[in-house]
Amino acid sequence: MSVTRFSQILASLTQDAGSYGVVVPDDWLQGRTTYGGLSAALCVAAAEEAIGGEMPLRSAQFCFIGPTVGAVHVHPTILRCGKTTTIVAVDLHANGALAVRGMLVFGASRPSAFEYASLSPPSALTLALEAPIETCEPFFGGPGTPAFARHFEARQAGRAALVSGAVSADFLVWVRHADHDGGSSFAALIALGDALPPPATALFSEPAPISTITWSVDFPVQPILPHTTGWLLMESRAETIAAGYSTQAMTLWSPAGEAVMISRQNVAIFA
Repeated sequence: MSVTRFSQILASLTQDAGSYGVVVPDDWLQGRTTYGGLSAALCVAAAEEAIGGEMPLRSAQFCFIGPTVGAVHVHPTILRCGKTTTIVAVDLHANGALAVRGMLVFGASRPSAFEYASLSPPSALTLALEAPIETCEPFFGGPGTPAFARHFEARQAGRAALVSGAVSADFLVWVRHADHDGGSSFAALIALGDALPPPATALFSEPAPISTITWSVDFPVQPILPHTTGWLLMESRAETIAAGYSTQAMTLWSPAGEAVMISRQNVAIFA
């Protein structure tokens, strides 16, 4: 199977009367649908084009409604454009049906008398940096590795492994784009931020179907846009798993211990 780079997909996004279209190749599939991080990234890229890219992305919510395969069309709609905040709704259609609905908030910085931060990087970050990342065991490659995983490099920094029958649903993995032309953009960061399968899959002893239902993403108040071909540490932890669903919290860290992206997902588990 040929490999289509992330930067190639973004470059092939065409505009026609306010809608953006692209054909998603099979090497970006996750089961019977397109990898969710790519679908969300296309929504972000279309919204940024619609508003002119003048404000950083602050927050985003995505609902994955149906399969996304082949030719997709992304429709951004500016709901409100204020002095410092712009809100954009985005619908992604595939095969004539709504597949993804997004709500994105872009916001310029405002003067404020207050600063507060309670997030702290995992203690394992320092330990993980003591050894060259390239010497860490690959995260992908075994049972449960999805087709789209070839577009990312992932190295195990600690905690549970994928489909390992673990007792804890907790991933700590170095990740980066395999496409070294991916650059630094919110679309590239969104595409990277969903690269790991749900940590609930650490409990599996054999692969089983899973599907992300909703994804809520927030960026720090001082948005950090690292070059996504550099290593970032993904901390992903399941909070509850029951009745065929899982809730999980994810944080993407820079090697300097800065929170780059904070997100949550609700996931359907068919096992």
